[in-house]
Amino acid sequence: MWFVISILIGYLLGSISFSFLAGKLLKGIDIRKHGSGNAGATNTLRVLGVGPGVTVLLLDAIKGVIAVLLGIWIGDGSALLLVLCGVAAIAGHNWPVYFGFRGGKGIATTIGVMLTLAPLPALYAGIVCILAIVVTRYVSLGSLLFTAILPILVWIMHFPIEIFYFSLLVFVFAWIRHRSNIVRLLKGQENKIGSKTKSG
Repeated sequence: MWFVISILIGYLLGSISFSFLAGKLLKGIDIRKHGSGNAGATNTLRVLGVGPGVTVLLLDAIKGVIAVLLGIWIGDGSALLLVLCGVAAIAGHNWPVYFGFRGGKGIATTIGVMLTLAPLPALYAGIVCILAIVVTRYVSLGSLLFTAILPILVWIMHFPIEIFYFSLLVFVFAWIRHRSNIVRLLKGQENKIGSKTKSG
């Protein structure tokens, strides 16, 4: 019973869209109707500014951390349960029950989940992600690299097999969610930080 409850709470926690709330509180807008139309930290940064963007990034990551910890606080603390709580939080972020199931792409929440499940792989992949963003100014490229490197590091560092499979799922999930970004990257049309936002 507590196994299921912790996963459900993880989903409900993940469903809190801080990007949507920031848009409503700061400008009275639905952020999903502005910029790229994505309810995430990157679009918040573009539409509302650096402060709100960074705040949303941190809050989205924190809810990923808390969701995993729920598996310890409420459940049995097994690797499987921790992974499922993380999956639930990311699913909630992407398809939030409170906001018509229209959310973000889940990268910030994924970062929070992975930092809790596999700190060192997440840290090393995060460094590569940040360097890629600094050099290219493509947030999407950094996000894609983050999810691509994670399974390799998790495997090399011998984390539980449940976490490895989760990192593979994160990789596939993120690349599917970013498929339009990938097309624009290949065409050289992707949005850069500081540039005017294109549709998509």
